[in-house]
Amino acid sequence: MEDAAIIGLYWARDEGAIAASDEKYGALCRALSRNILESLEDAEECVNDTWGRAWDTMPPRKPGSLRAYLVKITRNLSIDRWRARQARKRGSGLAVLLDELEECLPAVPSAEELTEARETARAIDRWLSKLSPADRKAFLRRYWYGQRVDQVAKQAGCSSNSMAKRLGRLRSSLRRALEQEGILV
Repeated sequence: MEDAAIIGLYWARDEGAIAASDEKYGALCRALSRNILESLEDAEECVNDTWGRAWDTMPPRKPGSLRAYLVKITRNLSIDRWRARQARKRGSGLAVLLDELEECLPAVPSAEELTEARETARAIDRWLSKLSPADRKAFLRRYWYGQRVDQVAKQAGCSSNSMAKRLGRLRSSLRRALEQEGILV
């Protein structure tokens, strides 16, 4: 089913929207959540919560890209669940990703630093746009979708060691780009 038709189902308050969303984007959302949470059960709950959040927000929202909209909801819910779990115990999925990026990104901004955070996001977007499609894809798979290095390497057709080095070079490049734009890291 086309995205516009699925969005139309949400707007018509037709519960078929949830089944259609799960059929088309369920596997993607589950994989993303599982990469962050490292738990199939928690991932399943987050994906179910994604359908509920989509139901609650459409209308009034009418996303331009249903895929991006659902992935963003899933990612945010998964991060929230990870943070809640971290309050109880130390995890490793998202912690590893954040540790790897810590040295090349500024600290998480406070409310007062929202403008700086937006400038940082725009700088990262500019940096990403200058990468080759293969490097951009590898970087996003690792740091947006939370895939393990071996998964990213397999999809790129190279060794895990080679991909780890490549991601390290990309993080260094990002750090330099942010520093050149005057963003404190």
